[in-house]
Amino acid sequence: MKKFIIIFCSLLVFTPAIAKDPIRIGLIGLDTSHVTAFTKIINDATAKDHIKGAKVVAAFKGGSPDIKSSISRVDGYTKTLKQNFGVEICQTIEELCGKVDAVMIESVDGRPHLAQARPVIAAGLPLFLDKPVAGSLSDTLKIYHLAKKAGVPIFSSSSLRYGKSTQAVRGGSIGKVTYARCSSPAKIEPHHPDLFWYGVHGCESLFTVMGTGCQSVIRRTTPEGLIEVEGTWEGGRTGIFREGKGYSGVARNSKGEETLVGAYDGYAPLVAEVIRFFKTKQPPVSAAETIELFAFMEAADESKRREGKAVTINEVLAKAAQK
Repeated sequence: MKKFIIIFCSLLVFTPAIAKDPIRIGLIGLDTSHVTAFTKIINDATAKDHIKGAKVVAAFKGGSPDIKSSISRVDGYTKTLKQNFGVEICQTIEELCGKVDAVMIESVDGRPHLAQARPVIAAGLPLFLDKPVAGSLSDTLKIYHLAKKAGVPIFSSSSLRYGKSTQAVRGGSIGKVTYARCSSPAKIEPHHPDLFWYGVHGCESLFTVMGTGCQSVIRRTTPEGLIEVEGTWEGGRTGIFREGKGYSGVARNSKGEETLVGAYDGYAPLVAEVIRFFKTKQPPVSAAETIELFAFMEAADESKRREGKAVTINEVLAKAAQK
């Protein structure tokens, strides 16, 4: 469809091979509450949303000194993983890779993801990257390119993708979506493109119901001073991300409407998909869709720099590919 997506995002094809239980999982980056929440779901058989078939056995601390919300939390989450779940703390990513069957990069800071992914891909381990895939569109392309070249299955997603109503629309409950609007908080972190840090949640919901095919993006500010990004999809379809206080959205076509898309239904549905992926080696979200999602968010920043002018997805992909 799009020249640069074809180059960098061809779907990875792997031979299904169901791995034996339990899958030994390693965590990279202990600076987010996801590491303790995900580990409880996976390791604690008494947990309400416990998912069988895997166990978190090792971790690498990581942490970003120039992001206070990252570095200030590493020691606390490390202590919880060690004391409550018996997770072994490794001194290097290479050491971790020798002890596990699959890896989850959880670093809240997307910037180190490329460097963290390299040894995992070199080890041939299936890899899940928590949001954001990376700290830039260029690094996102590089990660997927490295994985494709090595034949290593990877995928990335926000938990918002797996909301029940969002997945129903994805599955065709109201037919092909012609219009969708999804909202989430959009706190900005100065080291990342604006929407990569937290707006990615609402954008993930948007792409879940709209799919690929976004051609251009316009960013504006609402009368209340909030971020609003409108994308034009092939066939004249429209998808909008709007900054909001919570997680919400609407999707519709000429035959119907779903007003509960974009809702947050907890971490368990995402964790279940990750474990299934580790077993089958089949990414549930294509490289093409994830890269287009991040191109959408990058194009939003470029539109902002151009004072609200339209920016094409192909343009930002071409620029990122040159870096």
